[in-house]
Amino acid sequence: MDLQRTRGIASRLEVLDEVGSTNAALRMFAADPEGWPHLSVLLTENQTAGRGRLDRTWTAPAGAALAVSVVLRTLPADSRARGWIPLAAGVAMADAVAAQLPGRAVAVKWPNDVLVDGRKICGILAEAAGDAVIVGSGINTAMTESDLPVPTATSFAVLEAEVDEDALLSAYLHRLSVLTDALANAGDAVESGLHSAALARCATIGQDVRVSLPGDAVLEGTAETIDEDGRLVVRSGTATHAVSAGDVVHVRPASS
Repeated sequence: MDLQRTRGIASRLEVLDEVGSTNAALRMFAADPEGWPHLSVLLTENQTAGRGRLDRTWTAPAGAALAVSVVLRTLPADSRARGWIPLAAGVAMADAVAAQLPGRAVAVKWPNDVLVDGRKICGILAEAAGDAVIVGSGINTAMTESDLPVPTATSFAVLEAEVDEDALLSAYLHRLSVLTDALANAGDAVESGLHSAALARCATIGQDVRVSLPGDAVLEGTAETIDEDGRLVVRSGTATHAVSAGDVVHVRPASS
């Protein structure tokens, strides 16, 4: 795997033949901030025990997907602003994927799934690790239709596109660095421009949604916006609800 451009952006890049979880491995390595500074990257094409949001498992045949984790140490002082980091990663990855797929509709499903033509091509999981945040991404590259875990997923191969992995990863890292550095410097998402960038990329806004909330509650309504704290604002009847955590489904109208 030729990753010359990616190596020029990452402060450290390690490519593993196989690993259980890139996030779990990087969490251990990140305990050494001098050896693994800001924007260090761990990458594999064979992740055997990946995890998604809500502790879901994430698996793919060897060589069919990229699992990449990044350690971020340049963070906003306000812990509330750090809640924007998953959205920053979603925007950064969506921009990188869009550059590889001209003419396709690439968007973010709140908070950070990347969709192509409405189907998921990448999932993202951000986790605190002491004074750092580790952002893990799983990108479906060479998965065939039969490899995909659910009908609502897709891959570069299914889209008949040959991904330039170095261009994809270097674009993602560059954009992620720009967005998170601006967030850290400004202290909030509105001033940094991240809020407007997320709104522009978000496919959830305007959609009828079903949100599974902690405690087995379910909220149904229309997603209206993302507020200044990164929460999804959903109108249900005459009331609005700001959702900080939940599993969102875009409700598709029944086919006629």
